[in-house]
Amino acid sequence: STPSAGIQSTWAVTGVPSQPRTFYMGVASGGVFRTTDGGASWQPITDGKVPLGSIGSIAVADADPRIIYVGTGSDGVRSNVSTGRGVYKTTDGGETWQFAGLRDAGQIGAVRIHPSDANTAWVSATGDIFKANSERGIFKTTDGGKSWKKTLFLNDTVGGMDVELQPGNPSVVYAWM
Repeated sequence: STPSAGIQSTWAVTGVPSQPRTFYMGVASGGVFRTTDGGASWQPITDGKVPLGSIGSIAVADADPRIIYVGTGSDGVRSNVSTGRGVYKTTDGGETWQFAGLRDAGQIGAVRIHPSDANTAWVSATGDIFKANSERGIFKTTDGGKSWKKTLFLNDTVGGMDVELQPGNPSVVYAWM
């Protein structure tokens, strides 16, 4: 099947280096889709498994492509933005999904996974678009999303828009606030 023609915005796309024909697409109001044939067909993999369809970011673990983190909430700030409800994670390639924290972080604009340790990941959280809140900035987990540590916070009105790892040296982290 193919994503509905009614889907208007794609906010997140990622590929799987070890599987050159596999890609994931997260949309503003329809969840996550996967193709394993280079885009000829797409299947929804979060329908009925993640309780909202607004996706801001997707990351697939290089160390194990069955591990996928999804940040909810479309990160394109506009008048009809869909608020996110944290991070979700699968360890079985999308068959099942578990809530992985940061429920009040608003829009999750980026998820990055350590290249050799799928339990270590960073997210950029915009926060609540409509009011000040403290759950915004850059967060890091070292236990696969069971707990998160806020590693960069400026104030309750400035959110994290993106986070990137230096290629070849994941101990260097860049953030856009």
